[in-house]
Amino acid sequence: MNHFKTYLMATMAAIFWGANFNLARPVIAEMGPYVAGASRYVLAAAVMVLIAQMRKEAIPAQHWKAYLTLGVVGVFGFNLFFFLGMETSSAINGALIMALNPLLTAVLGYVILRDKPSRQQLIAFPIGIAGVAIVVLGAGAQLTIAVCDIYILIASLNWALYNVLVKKMLPKQVGGIANTAGIMTVGAMALTMAAVIHGDQMVVPTIHAGAALLTMSLGGGVLAYLFWNASISNLGPSKAAIFMNLVPVTTMVIAAFEHVPPNHAQLIGAMLVISAVTFSSVSLSKAA
Repeated sequence: MNHFKTYLMATMAAIFWGANFNLARPVIAEMGPYVAGASRYVLAAAVMVLIAQMRKEAIPAQHWKAYLTLGVVGVFGFNLFFFLGMETSSAINGALIMALNPLLTAVLGYVILRDKPSRQQLIAFPIGIAGVAIVVLGAGAQLTIAVCDIYILIASLNWALYNVLVKKMLPKQVGGIANTAGIMTVGAMALTMAAVIHGDQMVVPTIHAGAALLTMSLGGGVLAYLFWNASISNLGPSKAAIFMNLVPVTTMVIAAFEHVPPNHAQLIGAMLVISAVTFSSVSLSKAA
């Protein structure tokens, strides 16, 4: 796969995920976080399994451990805490916290893969943390952290772990569609079990929330995961994670069109986080 196609797929995945923060609010308002997460990935998994069958790509049962681990971490863990956080967090806050993901990926990459972080990444990490702290604390006098922001941070940690584990565990001899279908099926089952245990009932959304849910499922689910898995396989977790810079940018642009511009704390935090991640990517770009 050529570099342009790989970069394009990573870019599109990040844009889809940036839009998810704006799309999540109307969905959660009608369905609740547990049912929203389950509904999103039951639909996405069904589409992926159908595509795999049409392409005659079987999901190999012998790789169930990889699919179980990646599905629980990258679909269940990420989406459960994402929807719990977005129940009360703003779209921009959520996206800016997630923007720390490349640096978290680099740290976990060192712990799990022994992929030593560069000097730039070591310098950038505390700067990124400072930027997220400003966003979370609101640059105010009262140092309080909202629970919703903690949920988003946990979601980001899950996604960073998923980025690293994909490189380590994703079956290389299996097609991307079959792999993604296997991961999503496990995640959808786990999210559905969580909704049932929580006692939530399925809700039929309105046209507005239903359209947002469909966009999140097909764009931010099916296409984004396919594009992202392929990008990680070709670029590696650290280089692919650089494209997560586009997540908060996309969210801010959409929020501006919705007449919800970022506040001063969010702008300052955004500059710090994005600058830190960009700076940390310098050595990776040279290596490429």
